[in-house]
Amino acid sequence: MPRKTENKSDKMNKIDKVAKNGTVWWKHKVMYQIYPRSFYDSNKDGVGDIPGIIQKLDYLSELGIGGIWLSPVNESPMFDFGYDISDYRKIDPLFGKNEDFYKLIDEAHERDIKIIMDLVLNHTSHLHPWFVESRSSRNNPKADWYIWHDGIKGKPPNNWLAAFGGKAWEWDSIRGQYYLHSHLKEQPDLNWRSEGLRNAVYDDIKFWLDKGVDGFRLDVVNFLTKDDQLRNNPFVWGPNPRPYDMQDHLFDRNRPENHEIICELRQLMDTYEDRMMVGEVYASTPDPALSASYLGDGQNELHLAFDFSIIYKKKWHAKVFADYIKKMYEHLPTGAWPVITLSNHDQPRSRTRFGGGQESEDRVRVASAFALLVKGTPFLYYGEEIGMENGKIKKSQLKDPVGIKYWPLHPGRDPERTPMLWSGDANAGFSKVIPWLPLNKNWPEINVAKQRKTKGALLGFHQKIIAVRNSHPVLYSGDMDFIHDGAENYLAFVRKNDHEKVYVYLNFSPRTLKIPLSMGQWRIIFSTHTNKTMMERPLELHGYEVIILQQ
Repeated sequence: MPRKTENKSDKMNKIDKVAKNGTVWWKHKVMYQIYPRSFYDSNKDGVGDIPGIIQKLDYLSELGIGGIWLSPVNESPMFDFGYDISDYRKIDPLFGKNEDFYKLIDEAHERDIKIIMDLVLNHTSHLHPWFVESRSSRNNPKADWYIWHDGIKGKPPNNWLAAFGGKAWEWDSIRGQYYLHSHLKEQPDLNWRSEGLRNAVYDDIKFWLDKGVDGFRLDVVNFLTKDDQLRNNPFVWGPNPRPYDMQDHLFDRNRPENHEIICELRQLMDTYEDRMMVGEVYASTPDPALSASYLGDGQNELHLAFDFSIIYKKKWHAKVFADYIKKMYEHLPTGAWPVITLSNHDQPRSRTRFGGGQESEDRVRVASAFALLVKGTPFLYYGEEIGMENGKIKKSQLKDPVGIKYWPLHPGRDPERTPMLWSGDANAGFSKVIPWLPLNKNWPEINVAKQRKTKGALLGFHQKIIAVRNSHPVLYSGDMDFIHDGAENYLAFVRKNDHEKVYVYLNFSPRTLKIPLSMGQWRIIFSTHTNKTMMERPLELHGYEVIILQQ
């Protein structure tokens, strides 16, 4: 694998530099996921774009964000809205030009904000030049860059299914063979056993690293290699009735060879200073052990790995949150660092999942405080800071291929991808024209401009608590021990380092609780319910209160 060389002295200098600075950005900063189509439209076509993101960088800086993860902006025919890339080195014209992205990197760095690109390595678009050449014959230079098979007696070679429905094999009349696609037929899977393919991908990765990209979010990283014998997946009673979940994916996911590839990617990343990888480790049901396995020994694979256990939860109770974080921590290898996220572009928004009716805004505060104050790197999803909910999408308005195929059994992913709500102006200030997806109906009440003027609004809460986090190293880098693990519907934990201890109490219920505190004076660093600076004993924890104390 061609890459930059680095001797041990250089590597130690990098480590010393990070240590003297006191922070490691991918561990200690607050991250923010942007779905670019839905963030801000600068050119009046109804779709968000990169210049629009640049215009909102000051907003993100004021919020206290230290890193931005963008869902794919590479050139794509958009069968899966960017997750079908046709050129890894080009920005899709829908979002702007390459020069716009280079400007985004520069402008973000000026504000001390890092840029994380989405990197789709399991598959490309069927229109990618690599696939066009690969399908042209069985003996061309890229013939083995995708997974091809003759089939057996005129049928696909095994029983594998595609995550988006149907069989995972598609007959190609040009080449006269079947090709594998784990998602849509327009998304052929790459063959990571091909050395030529690997080197080509690594070159494309280096292209963006050389441009100054700080990190990558790796899409379905546990899908990369498949069983070399193409054995059938066994039947299993799955969590959902769809056929895909009725297979135990022993042979088309989570193959041991995946770890070899991730190690190679980590070696490549480590030849550049201060870069990172965070991976999506897909599982049909919560599996923190699986996610943690892609961290390797804590130093040689992914820097961070998403565990979606809490994203799959709808029940609102402190014990649910405590159990989630404990299990995640238990499976982390020594030296590894956790990542916390409540929402993303593929799953219902946390406010919608956790419900609460008139108390839903209070629940947003508690859930966000949890994500921002426990040990780990928090990833906020755009609009979470103002309490955005899932949108209501009619069948005729659907864009997502999953929703179109499975409606009404599955609404698809459009509801969590609706446009950002910037103001009470026309189209919620997102665009001068009708947006690509319908706006949330409550946009006149829930938007950035209104919350900026409203005392106690969610936006102000997020700005304040992120500022507290950013100004207390113990809250972004300290160790963590539970004091109370949620049995009475509240959480209490201590964040600590060699210099200080900070105590966090989160009430997940509307009831006021009286909690004993040890002798001594208690200073209030932050509270959702009081402006006092000192705490009297016992602690009177109000309904849905978030309070941070220091003795």
